Amino acid sequence: MRILVVEPGKQPEEREIDGSLESMQQIVGGLIQAIYPFDDTVALICNDEGKLLGLPWNRVVGYDIIAGTFFLCDAPLDSENFEGLRVDQIRRYSSIFTVMN
Repeated sequence: MRILVVEPGKQPEEREIDGSLESMQQIVGGLIQAIYPFDDTVALICNDEGKLLGLPWNRVVGYDIIAGTFFLCDAPLDSENFEGLRVDQIRRYSSIFTVMN
């Protein structure tokens, strides 16, 4: 599944993963938490204990700061599973999370 990985201080990076729980946990470095802060079906998957573990601040999303690496994937309303992002979603969220120098 195609995802967009956002690491602290780095540009967003498109990656392909198998969609298993293990592959998602490996990216965020622990237990996953899904949040839905956007106006579409894109989910932000982060480390559930990122702030408690003192992971580095990453990006401001809404009224919160995400700690540690997170990734974006699609979470269609008619599916019980996360899915890969479409090309238009990759473009939109790459632009939103681009680091300005």
